[in-house]
Amino acid sequence: MKSVLARKAILAAWGLLIVSGLTFYLLRPDLFSPDHIAALLAKFQSEALIVFLAVSIVRGFTLLPSTPLIIAGTLAFPTAPWTVLAISMIGIIASSSMIYWFSEALGIAAHFEERKPAAVAKIRRRLEHPTGIAFVFLWAFFPLVPTDAVCYVAGSIRMHFGKFIAAITGGELILCSFYIFGGSYLTGYFSG
Repeated sequence: MKSVLARKAILAAWGLLIVSGLTFYLLRPDLFSPDHIAALLAKFQSEALIVFLAVSIVRGFTLLPSTPLIIAGTLAFPTAPWTVLAISMIGIIASSSMIYWFSEALGIAAHFEERKPAAVAKIRRRLEHPTGIAFVFLWAFFPLVPTDAVCYVAGSIRMHFGKFIAAITGGELILCSFYIFGGSYLTGYFSG
């Protein structure tokens, strides 16, 4: 009984965090622009990389997109694209893993099973099929869909974690590399 109440309290707090974050994002999108985030990171000076890492990890729980944060890292640390890539990937892997594991612990799997059993069965078949890893890879690579969504579903249906995290890492590595190195190139091209 206590664990059920604790789970409901955690889910309620998490839901409030998501709703608050998304509401804030919709009401003040200017605060989530890459330039604003880069300026905010610059205020932390010597701790900026640590703050960038912490925000990269926690971001997954808010359902806010990672793209502005990655571009902000590129703008804040223009001479360190490999560091930005490493921190971005650590953040993505950590937040994707936490979302994957917490989806079960918080009862998201049971929620999906109760609400949409047919949809869960269809997605489960797709993710558990030998091409499931390709589905997750493409989902992570495609910039117009939230990677966090596939993390929740994969965690709720218990997709093989190794395959899941390999697909997320591969897709996001290509996408982040494009953002970071392409952004660094464009920044250098237009400023010099």
